[in-house]
Amino acid sequence: MRILTAEFIRSCAGPEQFLNGDLPEVAFIGRSNVGKSTLINSLLQRKGLAKVSRTPGKTRLVNFFQVTTDDPGLARFVAVDLPGYGYAKAPKALQAQWEPLIGQYLDGSEQLRAVVVLAECRVLSELDQQAIAWLLAGGRSPIVVATKVDKLKMGERVRALRHLREGLGLAEGGDFIPYSSVTGEGRDRLWAAVKERM
Repeated sequence: MRILTAEFIRSCAGPEQFLNGDLPEVAFIGRSNVGKSTLINSLLQRKGLAKVSRTPGKTRLVNFFQVTTDDPGLARFVAVDLPGYGYAKAPKALQAQWEPLIGQYLDGSEQLRAVVVLAECRVLSELDQQAIAWLLAGGRSPIVVATKVDKLKMGERVRALRHLREGLGLAEGGDFIPYSSVTGEGRDRLWAAVKERM
């Protein structure tokens, strides 16, 4: 699949600013510094579309991007970059502002078709476990992406991915995709999984 256009629409600080259009939406969620913005740029093959920072907690608003592809099954949609959760060094007032914002978007969007949860392949996080359990309890089966797999040696890979899958409570055969924004591994599988939800 080829990306024809990918354009920033707007950043939203509250639900009153969320989009009310008719395009399907795909949301990306994960812990701070898990690589959400990097993955979005890799997936959409655009450098700098989603702002990347080495500082955790950089994404503090809900960011919307309109995407057009050459695939008739996924011709136009909106990619949604949600704030990272669990950044311990963020001021409490800031955490109190952006963490409810994530829930307001996920609970309130009528156009949301897929939620992509990013989890770093080498880190089993209780926050990721909670996020997946919360989505499942709300009737949303997430696509789980294990990021940064290029950092694993081949000997470590099978063990680390099995540990992560089992720790997150994911069944064999579900949407669990090893991904590298460096090599592009997992990109086609992720597009296929997203397309199935449309």
